[in-house]
Amino acid sequence: MDVTSGVVPASPRAEAAERERTEFWWLFLVTGVLWLLFALLVFQFDTRSVTAISILLGVTCWGGAALELVAVPASHGWWRAGRIALAVGFAIVGTVAFVHPGSSFEALATIFAFYLLLRGLFEVVAAFVLRGSDGIWWLMLVLGGVQILLAFWAAGDFGHKAFLLVVWVGATALAHGFLEIARAFALRPK
Repeated sequence: MDVTSGVVPASPRAEAAERERTEFWWLFLVTGVLWLLFALLVFQFDTRSVTAISILLGVTCWGGAALELVAVPASHGWWRAGRIALAVGFAIVGTVAFVHPGSSFEALATIFAFYLLLRGLFEVVAAFVLRGSDGIWWLMLVLGGVQILLAFWAAGDFGHKAFLLVVWVGATALAHGFLEIARAFALRPK
């Protein structure tokens, strides 16, 4: 313990782990900005094109899978397994959206509902687990809850599926963007 400051110095291993954790903070910033740009593009799409919306849905799901795979090296234990499982789930949902891009909006909404449910549940669980150690746990909790609510909305039959599907994909991309940017600034070395 340092007598002048009363602070116990961190072990070299703990310092190395912290440095490794914050070394790639900028990657989260870049992915967050890319998600926001994608959301902007999504809101520009014509809701009459089932194929275009299906491709957007596939890109969103594959983007979510890639995001989880990027986070795997920084994860340990069950977090690593959870991220890999989530990436596989997202990739499957994205692939289903690409296989039959001319499918009806109801089928696309159902596929996207599963994506939102998986993503939302993961964010909520992660928020509760990280509550004491992560400064943005509350944002993860809120965005996870919103994604779960959107999943049930997407699964329901509320009419105007084409318009709503574009809104759901855009809102999900916005949520990813905000969360990644917040995570980048939380990880940025001080």
